[in-house]
Amino acid sequence: MNDLAPVAIKPRKRPMKLGTTVTLMVCSVTGSVLLLACALWFWQISNATRDGVKETALAVARTLADAPEIKRGLRLPPDSNVIQPLTLSVTARNDLLYAIVTNMQGVRYSHPNAAIIGQTFIGDDLQPALRGKENVAVNRGTLGLALRVFTPVYDNRNQQIGVVVVGISLSKVQDQVNRSRWAVMWTLLFSALIGSLGIWQLVRILKRILLGLEPYEISAQFKQRQAMLQSLKEGVIAVDDDGRVTLLNHAARQMLLTNAADGTAGHAPLLADLLEVLKTGEPIQDRELGCNGLLLLCNTVPVRSQNTIIGAISTFRDKTEVSQLLQRLDGMVNYVDALHTASHEFMNKLHVILGLLNMKRYDKLEGYVLQTAQNYQTDIGAIQHRIKSPVVAGFLLGKLNRAKERGVTLRLADESLVPDNPNEKQVTVLVTVLGNLIENALDALSQQAEGEVSLLLHYQDGWLVGEVSDDGPGIAPDNIDAIFRKGFSTKGDNRGVGLFLASQQLTELGGTLTVESEPGVFTQFFVHLPWDSERKTA
Repeated sequence: MNDLAPVAIKPRKRPMKLGTTVTLMVCSVTGSVLLLACALWFWQISNATRDGVKETALAVARTLADAPEIKRGLRLPPDSNVIQPLTLSVTARNDLLYAIVTNMQGVRYSHPNAAIIGQTFIGDDLQPALRGKENVAVNRGTLGLALRVFTPVYDNRNQQIGVVVVGISLSKVQDQVNRSRWAVMWTLLFSALIGSLGIWQLVRILKRILLGLEPYEISAQFKQRQAMLQSLKEGVIAVDDDGRVTLLNHAARQMLLTNAADGTAGHAPLLADLLEVLKTGEPIQDRELGCNGLLLLCNTVPVRSQNTIIGAISTFRDKTEVSQLLQRLDGMVNYVDALHTASHEFMNKLHVILGLLNMKRYDKLEGYVLQTAQNYQTDIGAIQHRIKSPVVAGFLLGKLNRAKERGVTLRLADESLVPDNPNEKQVTVLVTVLGNLIENALDALSQQAEGEVSLLLHYQDGWLVGEVSDDGPGIAPDNIDAIFRKGFSTKGDNRGVGLFLASQQLTELGGTLTVESEPGVFTQFFVHLPWDSERKTA
């Protein structure tokens, strides 16, 4: 079985889209509210409609009870036909089921069915009205189930002489209620339509604000960018349009040594640049700023949205690290130059040898080859014999050729001995330190007709001891204590980093760098560096 067979990754189920989620949520909430409001509205309208019908029936009954024809007719026999025409007219005009008048014995004086005039009213709900109380009830009579309103009739002496009964069919009451409910339904549908348009517009606005991304995509991209920002070696600090710090990555916190909750401690110069960019809208490139004892190389740019400045962001790096990289690059360039120089010299020597062979000047050829071999043993051979580390040996060969080009003698002491070292960090630091010291010595001798730089490298008991000396103008006593301080230089601006870096790197490894100098006589630097001459095993 192949253990390295690819494993099938189950695709992750994508969450619901933002538009669908918002639409469902808003529709659910809006629909629930509308349905609840509709139910309450239905209930209120139904009650209001029934109350309105009841009040209409009461108004008609009271009007009839006050009519002189009713009062006069009740003094006559039931078949006098005085009341019947009036009640029929009122019934027709008001779309009533019936309008009935009875005397105090419950005998009908009117009825839509004239055949039962003179008969007794059916139903116990008449009794409260016979006792002088208005009454409303739902009961079944000869014409079916109806809403019945009872109103007493009084004569001129305020004596009750009968009762007016007005009936309205319950089906007609329900029809009025249904008509009222339809108005509610149309209102509900119109509200739902307006709500749907609002939801659609809301989703469009949200999508535009979120740049067409779904929430899960925003979350994934945010986490990716956070991881990216926190993994950067460069410090990153950002502010909004009000100048409040909104982002400070891990590297920035380490460099600025800030512990303040609002992230404002220790980087006032950076904030000043950010505020300046917010105000002017112009980027600031490669500006050097001092913060918390560090020399930072900063780039600050505005953040724009639709041509409006909404913030600013600054990226920065310790110039010390940049200088280290430049020094390493410079060392590589010097090494390449040394190889080019050696290649040219080798070709030149081959041409000389070839020419002497063609001319058969074997005596001259022998002398030339011996001289070349002697020079090789003096320079290249001596370095390869004493310096077992290929990196350090190649570096010194480059410096040897560079010194020759500048008319200065670089001499490696005969007692020098450097064993190979598997610890790349220690080798890199040694090359950096020696590169600074030798370059400074060559610069010091540049104004002299002739000069010499001496180099001694010796290994003993796990330590590499180095001495770099020159017979140049020396260092003024007032500057001895300042030459290892960052930014101090007698060569002009943007200098004063090399010796600071050399001393700092040696200190990190537990080594030391010291100096002795006598103005006009000599300058000598002493290097002590731990040196792993054999590869250590656990």
